Amino acid sequence: MTPALAGLLADLAGRLPRDRVGHWAGRLDGARGPDDPALDRFAARLPTAGLAHQLARVRQAWREEAPQLTGAALALALEASAVQYETCRPGRLVEPVVSGPVSPSVPVRLTSGVAVDVIRSARETLIVASFAAYGVGDVVEELRRAVRRGVVVDLLLEESTAAVRAFAPLHGHVRVWHRTDGTLHAKAVVADRHTALLGSANLTDRALRDNIEIGVIVRDPEAVGRIADHLRWLVRPGEGPLRPAGADGI
Repeated sequence: MTPALAGLLADLAGRLPRDRVGHWAGRLDGARGPDDPALDRFAARLPTAGLAHQLARVRQAWREEAPQLTGAALALALEASAVQYETCRPGRLVEPVVSGPVSPSVPVRLTSGVAVDVIRSARETLIVASFAAYGVGDVVEELRRAVRRGVVVDLLLEESTAAVRAFAPLHGHVRVWHRTDGTLHAKAVVADRHTALLGSANLTDRALRDNIEIGVIVRDPEAVGRIADHLRWLVRPGEGPLRPAGADGI
């Protein structure tokens, strides 16, 4: 495999959410070559121009530099790069996260995949804050799995948007908090004291995937610990400005 093609596949592995790498690998694995029409159809269905552009660059390098390689070889290289990326990533304390169009020039991860990954990484506590919430069944399901493995989940939600309704399937298994006055506008997912997702995106299907949103994933334990401490103070009885949700909560 040529250095250019290998580099493009490695960059793609770093850009894609981990749960999408297998989907891309499956498309490459079934391709007869860089000009397979199936790849044209796949590119046309991609949700962001940045990813379609990167696929076009991979196909061009494949066509010009290594046309003898099979689609299976590229699929294996993509999956190997993703494994290596996951192994090395803990050393990166801050990474950009976006929703909507993805620039081909800067490797970033998509908010939808990162939110699920952060929830999945929790072993003891999860703090989730959002102004609005709806249409995020995958997030609710990951929270359900977290509860099943013993994670204590606190949801800090804006009361005026009825965000609590999105989490109705978790009734009785999570704690919900509302602000006593003013507006709760924070958006965060904090796992234990090691990882936090911070950004502009609410927990809505459009914000996590389609809207133009930007944020960061933070893996600095000291910084994440301070964020967790602040959010814990917000719900501390007699001190913080948040209160448990009423009977209409979950």
